[in-house]
Amino acid sequence: MSPDEVEAVVMSFPGVEKGMSYGRPSYLVNKKFFTRLRREDQSLVLMDVGFDEREMLMEAEPGTFHFTAHYKDYPCVLARIEDLHPGSLKNFLERRWRKIAPRKMVREWDKAEA
Repeated sequence: MSPDEVEAVVMSFPGVEKGMSYGRPSYLVNKKFFTRLRREDQSLVLMDVGFDEREMLMEAEPGTFHFTAHYKDYPCVLARIEDLHPGSLKNFLERRWRKIAPRKMVREWDKAEA
């Protein structure tokens, strides 16, 4: 995926806004961190990925999934966008979005998707 393709998927979720997180450009939902593209390695920060799941992802697709020392204690994984499947990205982001979006917005999304 290209950065533009990633942004299109990210921005397809209701309530997503561009913002800043720890001095870096990122995407927010409900003023909470949603994701960001790490320009230094063209990886996306995917939150709410448990440690066991992260290990499994890195073992199954080491070219795509990784993490740095900074993220070792956080339930997240880094995904190189070049190798990331758009459907997988949408699934990871939907999990995070459902956790941080206002409940009313989630209900409206579910109703529209039904």
